[in-house]
Amino acid sequence: MMKIGVISDTHGEAGLTEQAIHTLDRLDAQLILHCGDIGLDVVPLFHGRSVHFVSGNIDDTARLRETITEPGHTFHESFGDLTIEGRRVAFLHGDDVKLLHHTIHDGHWDLVCHGHTHAFSTCHEGRTLVLNPGALSRTHDPSVALVDVASLDVTKISF
Repeated sequence: MMKIGVISDTHGEAGLTEQAIHTLDRLDAQLILHCGDIGLDVVPLFHGRSVHFVSGNIDDTARLRETITEPGHTFHESFGDLTIEGRRVAFLHGDDVKLLHHTIHDGHWDLVCHGHTHAFSTCHEGRTLVLNPGALSRTHDPSVALVDVASLDVTKISF
């Protein structure tokens, strides 16, 4: 039974990002998805973990591409898709509203993760679970999410 951590909108905030990573480690997250607005300063904090990143609207994509080079780290540009234990997962920042809407409603995905709004939310659109883990920076309610891939149960983790 695999668990994944979902993080977004760290904006280079090292302190809370480090706390979130350690919390996800403690909760046995085997994989982390970062939904953008990363900030170059936090990338090294994910050392030694399996992490998939997408860029957000404030990220410098070229510099991220150069920075995200560690084995186990994958940079998917602006749109990521994975199959995890048979579940189709898409992740993107969410600032491209048309792309986000299309991804949510095309019926292809079991889980769509996005950020951008800095507010935690989860809902079902047809067969698709839509998750925004919230933000770790520039918010009054810093949070990340833990997802049980088999059941698609989501746990909000607040800081």
